[in-house]
Amino acid sequence: MIDVKNLDIKDLNGLCEKIRARILEVVSKNGGHLSSNIGAVELIVAMHYVFDVSKDPFIFDVSHQSYAHKLLTGRWENFDSLRKFGGISGFSKPKESSADYFVAGHSSTSISLAVGAAKAIGLKGEDRLPVALIGDGSMSAGMVYEALNELGDRKYPCVIILNDNEMSISKPIGAISKYLSHIMAGEAYQKFKSGVEKLLSYMPDSAAYMARRAEESIRLITPGILFEELGLEYIGPVNGHNLEDLIATFKTAKAMKKPVIVHTQTLKGKGYEKAEGHFASWHGVSPFDLESGESIKKPSPKSATQIFSEHLVKMASEYKDIVGVTAAMPTGTGMDLLIEKFPDRFWDVAIAEQHAVTSMAAMAKEGFRPFVVIYSTFMQRAFDQIIHDACILNLNITFAMDRAGIVGEDGETHQGVFDISYFNLIPNTTIFAPRCAKSLEASMEFAYAHNGVNALRYPRGAFLLSSEFEATKFQLGRGEWLVKSSSQVAFIGYGNGVGRAYAVMKAKNLDVNLIDLVFVKPLDKDLLIELAKNTKKWYIFSDSVKRGGVGEILSGFLQDNKIYNIQIYSFEYKDEFITHGQMALVEESLGLSIEQISSYILSNN
Repeated sequence: MIDVKNLDIKDLNGLCEKIRARILEVVSKNGGHLSSNIGAVELIVAMHYVFDVSKDPFIFDVSHQSYAHKLLTGRWENFDSLRKFGGISGFSKPKESSADYFVAGHSSTSISLAVGAAKAIGLKGEDRLPVALIGDGSMSAGMVYEALNELGDRKYPCVIILNDNEMSISKPIGAISKYLSHIMAGEAYQKFKSGVEKLLSYMPDSAAYMARRAEESIRLITPGILFEELGLEYIGPVNGHNLEDLIATFKTAKAMKKPVIVHTQTLKGKGYEKAEGHFASWHGVSPFDLESGESIKKPSPKSATQIFSEHLVKMASEYKDIVGVTAAMPTGTGMDLLIEKFPDRFWDVAIAEQHAVTSMAAMAKEGFRPFVVIYSTFMQRAFDQIIHDACILNLNITFAMDRAGIVGEDGETHQGVFDISYFNLIPNTTIFAPRCAKSLEASMEFAYAHNGVNALRYPRGAFLLSSEFEATKFQLGRGEWLVKSSSQVAFIGYGNGVGRAYAVMKAKNLDVNLIDLVFVKPLDKDLLIELAKNTKKWYIFSDSVKRGGVGEILSGFLQDNKIYNIQIYSFEYKDEFITHGQMALVEESLGLSIEQISSYILSNN
């Protein structure tokens, strides 16, 4: 642990520069979230100076901006292992350190957590104070305002630090606003305000009314009116890189014993000129050269994301009723190309997956053909809306899930492994997956033409298969028998799992049947019954969890059809959350490398 409480301002500023350099050093080698972290260094150092991390819950939202916190809490030497298999997580993780209060890989949870923690602290009668650092992007999700609504009503003591690094909440309006904001951040103003409130309670109604109107007229030209109208104290904006101002402001907020919003303004990428400002490419980075800023990532085949994006542009040019949405991931999903080319038909609604789904449901009701393009891990945030607003009405809407399967270094919160299980339990869903680039294009054409709710998934990076098998037009509920054999063994693949099954075949030159399931809902009944007549052992390959996954779906099919002589073994993921790390190492830890799968099959045949 680095004790910051006994350092003076000069030493604290020097520490900030060391932290920033350490983050740059490691992230340039390992990849990770860069610009948000080097922009939040002073905020986090000031948090540790004023509050007590040994007892106060430090809550980060999203916690990809918590690298400085990790460095201050005993992980400086081990920071080289950031996002590596067996190393430090890229997000806060209580199993890693008691200084990490909660897991926070998804956004907009911090204020709810602060409210819950404050309730518990009050019930236990303890002298502790929840401190939440929330990025302005996280303020776009509705859960934040649900929490603020209760907090403003019940007044639980906590400090919420709003890291406004893109000026997306509000801007100071001219010199007067800047001056007033500086005054309002001070202890003197907060004491004066409390005194005025007491005085007003004794004044005649007419005088009190005029005084309140005067105060409101001042607040109208400051950015905090939203929060104050919700019943919260507001301080700011404060320069998020000025340690003296931050420390003084945090001390004021701490002493108030109320729910306080401290609005700070920071520069993304602060201290690394190439990353400073509004550059989405510097938010999450692969390894890069510190001097030039150039990526040192090795060339790779075109990713599924690129293929999806380029083909959707082509389709949208041809079919004018195609519209689409993403939730704060336009670059990651490739939707930035669509938003740029068709700004009236494609939208980024920020971190608001629930709103994204329901708004597109209404567009489907109006006769459009929406594509809702969201990472698999984030799609689960809109589970209720998928059921209530899309599936009950059986609307013509496509849920396209990028990053399906293991995604590697982001770990438990980001692995895209649950979508098959939760979509399959919902009526009125058609669920399918492409095995290669060309079949991804075919799946998109099918999704556009098919009436009803579609759920398709595709992996991070490139498909395992390229042109080994000719891609054919998708037909509802039809799979493909890719390799026929007299063997009693069948490899059944789904999506990118077909490529894994084929890789196992080729690695050991196995003589087996190879099936591309294509659809898990509806299943190809004729193909599966024929396969059951000719084989006795089925191995299942799918980048998804076993619980509710493809293996269990097929087991249910066999039971429903009174077929009892087939042995099924699934190479899906077992019932546990999957750690972070390089994809090959994670797969090996799960016993799912090509060599491990091959050895298992050879020893059981």
